Amino acid sequence: MHARGPRAFRLAAVAVALAIVAAACGGDDESTGSGAGGGEKLSGVIRIDGSSTVAPLSEAAAEQFRKEQSGVQVTVGTSGTGGGFEKFCNGETDISDASRPIKEKEIAACKAKGITYEEVSVANDGLSVVVNPQNTWAKCLTVEQMKKIWEPGSKVSSWNQVDPSFPNEKLTLFGAGTDSGTFDYFTEAINGKEGASRTDYSATEDDNVTVKGVSGSKGAMGYFGLSYLNENQSKVKGLEINGGKGCVAPTEQTVQDGTYKPLGRPLFIYPTAAALKRPEVKAFVEFYINQNKAITDQAKFVSLTQQQLTEAKQKVDRLTGVTG
Repeated sequence: MHARGPRAFRLAAVAVALAIVAAACGGDDESTGSGAGGGEKLSGVIRIDGSSTVAPLSEAAAEQFRKEQSGVQVTVGTSGTGGGFEKFCNGETDISDASRPIKEKEIAACKAKGITYEEVSVANDGLSVVVNPQNTWAKCLTVEQMKKIWEPGSKVSSWNQVDPSFPNEKLTLFGAGTDSGTFDYFTEAINGKEGASRTDYSATEDDNVTVKGVSGSKGAMGYFGLSYLNENQSKVKGLEINGGKGCVAPTEQTVQDGTYKPLGRPLFIYPTAAALKRPEVKAFVEFYINQNKAITDQAKFVSLTQQQLTEAKQKVDRLTGVTG
């Protein structure tokens, strides 16, 4: 018995050593699978600007990415989709956040500066129309009623002008500024033409200003991305929208299944080919896609469908010259 003790001890020690080595190797594999540089420690600055709607997504992606790549600094600006593309096409940023597709004039501006890019979906979103919680009369509005309120030249200033059954309550309007992709999307979806809108409303590039305005006035109405509704349920109330097939509430499910019409939309990032040649940018964009569910959950957006995820990966591979 005594002769076997030391040998057993030595075998146990070897087993522990092997376990430690195996655990270390396993940790490397896990790091590689995260899509944040394959375990390699990266450094540098990634410059992002654009949509205030997409900003919380990019900020969530940056926060999660920093946990694995603390040496990479990601800055996220919010100059609006239009303002973001202006900087992007001037070569000032690596990635542009956008809540609408790039316009022809912006494409031309990028081409003139030799900026090559791809449009990559990163989340789904719905534009939510919100009112004050004290508004007990409006639950669902038709697209026609919304157009009556928001179309160019509209003089609707009271809720009873929208529907005779509504009270004679002053209607105060808040919404996106003209540099915002949210403004472009909303005006086209509701008024039938991008940029077509009445101008006598409180316009802002900061959706928190709209939250404050609507929550502070009983008869107020505003619009912004679904995430801001989800974050401010105690301050504002979302309206159902009837796009022709009945009233549908703005929720993650109705946005992803396509029933929330016409105000459901995809959200994008635009990385440049030049930026993706830098390992920290490539790792960040791949992380953004690979960790889509965790990022959209944190930012309170709707995750991509499997088809959208596949297309996003293909676009990044195409931009980096990877063939599969």
